[in-house]
Amino acid sequence: MKEKSGLIVKVSGPLVVAENIPGAKMYEMVYVGTKRLFGEIIEVKKNLSSIQVYEDTSGIGPGEPVYSTGTALSVELGPGLIGSIYDGIQRPLDVLMAKYGDFVVRGLFEPPLDRTKNWLFNPIVNKGDFLKGGDFIAEVDETPLVKHKIIVPSGMEGTILMIASQGEYKVEDVIAKIETKNGIQDLTLFHKWPVRIPRPVKRRVPPDELLVTGQRVIDSFFPIAKGGTACVPGPFGSGKTVVQHQLSKWANADIIIFVGCGERGNEMTDVLMEFPELKDPRTGRPLMERTVLIANTSNMPVAAREASVFTGITIAEYYRDMGYSVALMADSTSRWAEAMREMSGRLEEMPGEEGYPAYLASRISSFYERAGKVVLMGREKKEASLSVIGAVSPPGGDLSDPVVQGTLRTVRVFWSLDDSLAYARHFPAIYWLKSYSLYLDSLAEFYKEKMGKDWVDLRVKAMSILRKESELQEMVRLVGIDTLSPNDRVVLETARSIREDFLQQNAFMAEDTFTSLKKQYRMMKLIGLFDRRAHDSLNKGVELDNIISLPVRVEISRAKLIPNDELERFDKIEEDINKSFVNLLEEVKNG
Repeated sequence: MKEKSGLIVKVSGPLVVAENIPGAKMYEMVYVGTKRLFGEIIEVKKNLSSIQVYEDTSGIGPGEPVYSTGTALSVELGPGLIGSIYDGIQRPLDVLMAKYGDFVVRGLFEPPLDRTKNWLFNPIVNKGDFLKGGDFIAEVDETPLVKHKIIVPSGMEGTILMIASQGEYKVEDVIAKIETKNGIQDLTLFHKWPVRIPRPVKRRVPPDELLVTGQRVIDSFFPIAKGGTACVPGPFGSGKTVVQHQLSKWANADIIIFVGCGERGNEMTDVLMEFPELKDPRTGRPLMERTVLIANTSNMPVAAREASVFTGITIAEYYRDMGYSVALMADSTSRWAEAMREMSGRLEEMPGEEGYPAYLASRISSFYERAGKVVLMGREKKEASLSVIGAVSPPGGDLSDPVVQGTLRTVRVFWSLDDSLAYARHFPAIYWLKSYSLYLDSLAEFYKEKMGKDWVDLRVKAMSILRKESELQEMVRLVGIDTLSPNDRVVLETARSIREDFLQQNAFMAEDTFTSLKKQYRMMKLIGLFDRRAHDSLNKGVELDNIISLPVRVEISRAKLIPNDELERFDKIEEDINKSFVNLLEEVKNG
């Protein structure tokens, strides 16, 4: 059968304009030119279609054909995604490298899922069962960490006429037949889904469980809930990528999707080299056994950046629909926005602020709003979550940048990175006076249960001390530290302890790179105890210098090195703090 095609009339970088594409529709996938480059229709005017091409268009010229596919840009969803490395349009980069060398050749395509691999299929339904979209029909052991659920595609419902017996099958093998109103439908181990259409859920529910990251400044001060959204803006070199790497390694999500969108290739290389060597902290297995990587770096086609973020979020939704807690890292959405700006300029659209398209904010929202804690489709009505954390790279660290502002209108957590903290080797370089989280109220009960009933009060007190420190430092710069009262000097000392002993972590030290919630609580309690006893002792006549020089302060600073499973050692430090102040008060009494 002859393929339907149109003809190219104009080529402008990644934008190709073609005429007379049969039945052209918005967001339809097409093949461009004799090399059959991947493209997507993004504008239709009469008989002219503007196509966003996801590969280098060098050498493509007017008169060449554009082949219609009749389908939207879609991804394949099935066993084999975990541990894979894809580009923005879900081409398997490791397979392409093995077959064609280190550089991606234009027009090449390999199936995203291995067609030759056998998967052990375990049916969990029987012939005659009535199923709807979202129901599970089988399980496949994708990796030792991930049990892959085979899902009835959305919109399909009917009675099972045939279900395969337990055994090994390839992804294209028919494993079930369902009798629907429209006839008998075959089910295989995989199905396709358009990347721009969110996968349906039964309903959304308020997020009320912390996404534990092990990073104290995040978990204790500016938390993100499972199903939440966060952005990490900051200038060049402030540590956006490193923060996302840390969260990918330590967050208590079941599945991690890491999208390298337009950042430098060496950053993605670090991920590719590091993740296979890392062990999952919960199971001791390689981290890649629960990770999917999507690499669309700065030296890869510009237009594919937009596809990469939607490819990533669609794969993330697929694993969420299995009942998993999923976390997606996008690094960085600024590069995606820059690609949108370039395409908008080539389309000659009316520019918005700083040249970005007028629809920038709505396009950013359409990405972040696919996160959430949800009740799934299907009979089991399980709850699952998809958390999205996006890095933003505003020019010069300018937080008034349209991409930052468009993102902040959508997300509920803002981790403001500060380059002065980063250059001072303070990691994570999240500045406590600018950052915020809107999940604190919804997580209050979670904190009381997991950390202690007085945790909220400890956090509020710590934040008030840090804000007071900022005010006092202004005074010190103007008139000197000697003008401060002893109580204000204690505030400065406590704030320094919060910053250096609690908020600052060492990502290369096993005891400090990840901190459990209980340990965070005990650390903060130590600092709060010292602060309270110090102010009380000052009011009873103890000299400030005697308080500042107490040896127990060294024990407080070294508490971060206590392993997560040896928290009983905090009891001794608390005893030492109390004894130290009792001794100081005795000295005052004895004159």
